[in-house]
Amino acid sequence: MPKYKIVHDKEGCIGCGACAANCSANWEMKGGKSSPKKKEITDKELDCNMNAAQGCPVNVIHIKDEKGKQLI
Repeated sequence: MPKYKIVHDKEGCIGCGACAANCSANWEMKGGKSSPKKKEITDKELDCNMNAAQGCPVNVIHIKDEKGKQLI
């Protein structure tokens, strides 16, 4: 059951591909910018997506928990 939400500012994305390199299970490049394959993730998918967010040089990937608290 999804527990976390990904908030992605696609407009601010510079298309470096760090997220896709760090978490190809959920991130892909489309039209020169990154895109999450899904925006709601489970505990099992959290680490991979946290790595994607932490690797983003322009901080356009954020993850919120079920209470809305921003983790990154």
